[in-house]
Amino acid sequence: MKRIIALLVAAFIFMLGVSLTFAQSAAPADSAHKYIGVNKCKMCHATEKIGAQYKIWEASKHAHAYADLASDTAKAVAKARGIDDPQKSPKCLKCHETGYGEPAGMFEASFDPTLGVQCETCHGAGSDYWKMATMKGIHAKTIDPASVGLLLPTEQVCVKCHNQESPFYHPFDFKTYSAKIAHPLKGE
Repeated sequence: MKRIIALLVAAFIFMLGVSLTFAQSAAPADSAHKYIGVNKCKMCHATEKIGAQYKIWEASKHAHAYADLASDTAKAVAKARGIDDPQKSPKCLKCHETGYGEPAGMFEASFDPTLGVQCETCHGAGSDYWKMATMKGIHAKTIDPASVGLLLPTEQVCVKCHNQESPFYHPFDFKTYSAKIAHPLKGE
């Protein structure tokens, strides 16, 4: 009887969307959140009023990361490493395409993988935080950003790609490089 009650409680908690952690090797906190793509972010983050984050991203190398794989330089480097097409190689896409390797069910229809290293690479999959009401709650501190999948980028996020595995690697200083792509909200 106790076992049945425990199973019913676990099922109820699961249905509420609360994950149970039975081991320290739990899934990442954002595993339930889906990728929506930069165009959803652009809806609010393109305006000068809040800081034009989209425009800053659009002018960055991150925005062109996937397209750059089609360049003659990328093709030559790939060929030297035994890669036929860098835009199809897991070795390249893991850093040049947001969410690469995630199951198909982790992507909303709005997501376009060819748009490079999008917002969600650094800030977490956005299906549960992109709406204005949620963002207002986050800024009012009534919603915990992590509870809806919003992350602040750390050096560990960056060095997943900016490391010696990259054929174009050069020493990476988080403080210097993050300042180059800084895009804070106005008023913060």
